[in-house]
Amino acid sequence: MKKIFYGDKKDQFGEIRLPEGEGPHPVAVVIHGGFWKEQFQLDLMHDVAEDLTAQGFATWNIEYRRVGQEDGAWPNTLLDVGAAFDYVLELSKEYNLDTTKTITIGHSAGGHLAMWLAGRHKIQATSDLYIEHPHSVAGAMSLAGVVDLETMHDVHHFRDTSIGAEPNNPVADLLKGSPQDVAERLKAASPLELLPFNVPHVLIHGALDIHVPIGISSRYQRIAEELAEFVKFVELTEAEHFMLIDTKTEAWAAVREEVDLLLQSI
Repeated sequence: MKKIFYGDKKDQFGEIRLPEGEGPHPVAVVIHGGFWKEQFQLDLMHDVAEDLTAQGFATWNIEYRRVGQEDGAWPNTLLDVGAAFDYVLELSKEYNLDTTKTITIGHSAGGHLAMWLAGRHKIQATSDLYIEHPHSVAGAMSLAGVVDLETMHDVHHFRDTSIGAEPNNPVADLLKGSPQDVAERLKAASPLELLPFNVPHVLIHGALDIHVPIGISSRYQRIAEELAEFVKFVELTEAEHFMLIDTKTEAWAAVREEVDLLLQSI
């Protein structure tokens, strides 16, 4: 494993791991979750990155500026993830990577970011998130991902107000406003809003998830299929939120199988 900076900020770095063999290696860009918050870091995905590397991928486990940091949240959290993904092209100058087979795989908020990268080319030039000619995503995988920001915002808003608590809404914190108040940001940041983006992608979600409701993924699948998008939804009936990144579980074995199938499809 080697730590490499893709920018000049302290959190603009990633960890590259290379599999055995000369390559060229397919690339898995690994993205951690934690509701985009500062206290959660890329070590959450160390085991995932190690396992995927053993599976034959060059893995690029990325860090990014996050909510709670002075320069985190909108737009820098998303811009960092985009810059880290595009940096795969720079990495390929030193390492034997097959950049035409670059996939994204993220968990929870990282699932949102993995899918957002797949749809980023649809962002309008008027958006703060617009980048001309971004590196192409060959396939994307969301593990219990927040693929619909508006619905996730409403879920948290209902939970907070129903118990009389002060609002604590990760989506509003990321966008620096509610989806209703910053509608243009929502359109550029939510994978659901960017559909169809014509990239094969897979949604895997545990039925026992209490952090990101499985209905977010199933609703996304229905809408994506109506738009003729190539999307697969895998419901794991006995899995909760964190089992999907626990490499010792049957849930992770199911994830690995889907990663293999995704790679074969691109």
